[in-house]
Amino acid sequence: METATVLYDANCALCQRAKAWLESQEQLLRLEFVPAASPEARHRYPGLDHLATLRDLTVVADTGEVWRAERAWVLCLWACAEHRLKAERLATPAMLPLARHVFAAISENRAWLGSIHV
Repeated sequence: METATVLYDANCALCQRAKAWLESQEQLLRLEFVPAASPEARHRYPGLDHLATLRDLTVVADTGEVWRAERAWVLCLWACAEHRLKAERLATPAMLPLARHVFAAISENRAWLGSIHV
């Protein structure tokens, strides 16, 4: 795997901030960003449920593997040099349930979190 495509909600302020943050990180795995459910996403990945990609962060590897929700976010962290070890810890059976709960809480509140200006 050399590249992973992150399908993100381009209409979500929190998602846009997360995209900008990921783009600013030194990447060990190249991340590309495509708006979820966009014509480009539909063309590139015709087999995906594109409405679901608007609900849950989705990452597609150049090998064809697909990650959703917390596993997608862990993969995004794993792509970043500074956060790879954290991502490997989060991906363990002991920590993945915690990542699932945190990601779910963020996802459920992303409109509110996106409205906070820092």
